[in-house]
Amino acid sequence: MRILVTSGPTREYLDPVRYLSNASSGRMGAAVAQAALEAGHEVVLVSGPVEIAYPAAARVLWVVTTDQMRQVCLAEFDHCDGVIAAAAPCDYRPVRTAKHKLRKTGAGRVVRLVETPDILAHLAKQKRHQWMVGFALETEKARERAWRKLVQKDCDLMVLNGPSAIHAEHTQIEVIDRQGRVAARLAGPKETVARELFQIITDRLISGRR
Repeated sequence: MRILVTSGPTREYLDPVRYLSNASSGRMGAAVAQAALEAGHEVVLVSGPVEIAYPAAARVLWVVTTDQMRQVCLAEFDHCDGVIAAAAPCDYRPVRTAKHKLRKTGAGRVVRLVETPDILAHLAKQKRHQWMVGFALETEKARERAWRKLVQKDCDLMVLNGPSAIHAEHTQIEVIDRQGRVAARLAGPKETVARELFQIITDRLISGRR
């Protein structure tokens, strides 16, 4: 199987040097890609800017903004059998990006933001035979919001985690299925959790499709 994996953060620039983003390290995306490769699959990895190294056997496509990630994912998705969306795309962008560095004036500055494209929602409109696994980082009503995202984005599984997972070597997740049930609770180093998660994906979504 060819599996599309998204990883890392995206950036939305306020001016040529400043941007909105988050502290996603790409470690979970790298770990998921490695688990898929170890299971004998081909991996196309779409990543925002990160400092870590991705598995050499993965085909890595680099992007910066959320819309760039959306465009690359849409172009690759038709040729893939499933997607694991571990990236943390920036949800907002400024209406205008200043051409020059914004300088201090001694007064406050108001920046108007608009939402960036929802990558999984766009993939859901394009999917035919593919399975989809999303990630949801939540701080309140976590399980309810994760399941709502699963339904809205037509995913098969949703991986729920929290802010403590960002830029960390360890993580703690719940895997939510289409019925809103917790299929698994996993914790530990991201490499271990990714292998266990990929085994769940294999058992529930891949086995029988090869």
